[in-house]
Amino acid sequence: MKVPTIALAALAASFLTLSVPALALSPEEKGLQIAQESDRRNEGFGDSLVSMRMVLRNPAGDTSVREMRTRTLEVKADGDKSLIVFDQPRDVAGTALLTHTHKSADDDRWLFLPAVKRVKRIASSNKSGPFMGSEFAYEDLGSQEVEKYRYEFLREEKLNGLDCFVYNRFPVDATSGYTRQVVWVDKAEYRAQKLEFYDRKASLLKTLTFKGYEQYLGKYWRPAQMDMVNHQSGKSTTLTFQNYRFRNGYRDQDLDQSVLTTLR
Repeated sequence: MKVPTIALAALAASFLTLSVPALALSPEEKGLQIAQESDRRNEGFGDSLVSMRMVLRNPAGDTSVREMRTRTLEVKADGDKSLIVFDQPRDVAGTALLTHTHKSADDDRWLFLPAVKRVKRIASSNKSGPFMGSEFAYEDLGSQEVEKYRYEFLREEKLNGLDCFVYNRFPVDATSGYTRQVVWVDKAEYRAQKLEFYDRKASLLKTLTFKGYEQYLGKYWRPAQMDMVNHQSGKSTTLTFQNYRFRNGYRDQDLDQSVLTTLR
């Protein structure tokens, strides 16, 4: 499933109504078919650039704000490439995360730390760790490829007045920080409305909600806001998105490891 960055905006892509009668499909087949059709519907966006604001909140309600920008490049026959660069505040300015997702191999991640002028590779075994103190893990970022999960359709129900499909997706990678994720997708536009993340002990860890969808290029849906709440720590992170620009002409070398030390 391809999403331009932060894990997770792909789920924001629209889904098609299944042409095969529901009774003809097993729960696993129906869940998989939804994911595959979602992936197909999001193909062709090319690349994107978006401005982002990250707001971190602790249990006492204290907040800190970070300004970022993210570019994403669609890669045919493989996972997408994304680059997140921090602009504010000064103590994190220039910090950058480059992610190359893959359909059937471990994703590649590099973190550039300007204070020490060093590029650090993020090992696959560490992908469940928090990204820059947020409630988003490294594995939540980048495109969520269909092949990374097994699926199980659960039910249909209303969420916030919307008729939704609900399904499980199970990471196939044993190093994932999650045992499963529950996804709510609205029937009207086939956009993800909510995700629940369950930890390695199968306990509810986090909930992600999407708000303020807008359509771009007459086809691609993207949320204006994503809220991630950690139920175990009481912390939360809000991401807001502005000024989406598509088809900027990015090339592979614009999201290559070599660009990390030359960012402005």
